[in-house]
Amino acid sequence: MINIGMIAKQYGQLPSTVRESGTIYDLMIYDVMMSWEQYQQEKANGNNPAPKLSQEQMMAMMEKVKNKDKEKL
Repeated sequence: MINIGMIAKQYGQLPSTVRESGTIYDLMIYDVMMSWEQYQQEKANGNNPAPKLSQEQMMAMMEKVKNKDKEKL
């Protein structure tokens, strides 16, 4: 419900209008937009929001995803 209220505020509509005509896609886009804004604010404040991972850790993560995809086939 908070997201619906925030979307309504963003676009100058009543929450009931957003509830009736909004879609899951609208909620997803709003969530991505808010995450991006938060990331940009943290970056501007000198915080590095990206996790510091080694190359080995990233490769292990990729292998894990690849193995899950193979199991589904």
